[in-house]
Amino acid sequence: MKNKWVQIGLSVVSLALAATLVRFLPQIVEAMTGKHVSWSQIGAQFSGLSWQMIALMAAVWLASLLAYTFVLTASLPGLTHLQALTLNAAGSAVSNLLPFGGAAGVAMTIGMTKGWGFPLRPVVVSTLASGIWNTLFRFILPAVGILALLLSGQRLSPAVTSAGWVGALSILVLVVVVASALYWDAAAALLGRVLDAAARLLPRRWRPTGHGPSHSLDRLRADTSEVVRHRWPGLTLGMIFFLGLQWLILVCCLQATGSYPGLAQSIAVFALSRVLTTAVVTPSGTGIMEAGTVGALVFFGAPLDSATAAALLFGFWTYTVEIPFGGLALGAWALLRRRESTVQAPEKEPISR
Repeated sequence: MKNKWVQIGLSVVSLALAATLVRFLPQIVEAMTGKHVSWSQIGAQFSGLSWQMIALMAAVWLASLLAYTFVLTASLPGLTHLQALTLNAAGSAVSNLLPFGGAAGVAMTIGMTKGWGFPLRPVVVSTLASGIWNTLFRFILPAVGILALLLSGQRLSPAVTSAGWVGALSILVLVVVVASALYWDAAAALLGRVLDAAARLLPRRWRPTGHGPSHSLDRLRADTSEVVRHRWPGLTLGMIFFLGLQWLILVCCLQATGSYPGLAQSIAVFALSRVLTTAVVTPSGTGIMEAGTVGALVFFGAPLDSATAAALLFGFWTYTVEIPFGGLALGAWALLRRRESTVQAPEKEPISR
């Protein structure tokens, strides 16, 4: 991935695959559900949207972006909410255009925060802390979706119900273990020994070098634990409100298209959609997320054309619109940086004769 032409090639292939999946989404969902839907039917759903509903979706989307700024400001003390909004928007735009955009997003985060005067190490710790919190909530979401269905009275087979309880509780236990390792030294030491043992099983050329895996892990854990111990309320509440508002966007899309299946079912569909965004074959799982969301909605009884329109709308608000918005944020940042550099540049003194 260090070769820029390989990166460009993979990006083109990934974007082409995403566009192809979206273009042939009616055929894909027809193969999944056995029901036919056309783009004209989907277009009729879009044409029925009122401007009030579109305005509501836009407002909730902006509110979700603002909610996530609390995660970033909690993980990096001194970062303002405006800076966090710019950072998140620009990073999302890059991540949404590349199949492995996370690394490029981190590089952009480092470059932007360096321009604002932040030292490298706090930025790395912030990236690690916010990344861990995102990952923890990615684990929690499926458990919440499963529990919502199990407690809602949704008719499920006994085998599925048993597997659901086991899966949900196992996920929550895993989250508790990881959170404990971040907060308590004894749990971190135990996890560190497990990870050291796992590292020794890797081929020699892939093993961590330098001070050894235990020392590196201990330094990172100590710094991250400091952030977690003092900033966990902001991290947690920021993620809860961010994901809650994203779920509300989905509810708006479902209500607008007449495909709302119920509270518990909408939570389960939202959890599934967020899991599917981790598919790396396309940026943010584009095409895969929409197909999976449609399949889940149809399973819960939603009409196919309404479900497809809702999934595409949701994909627009959680993926597509972030690209131009992030581009504008990145352009504004670059313009301000250039202007600041011009103002701070010392004026040339006149040559004395």
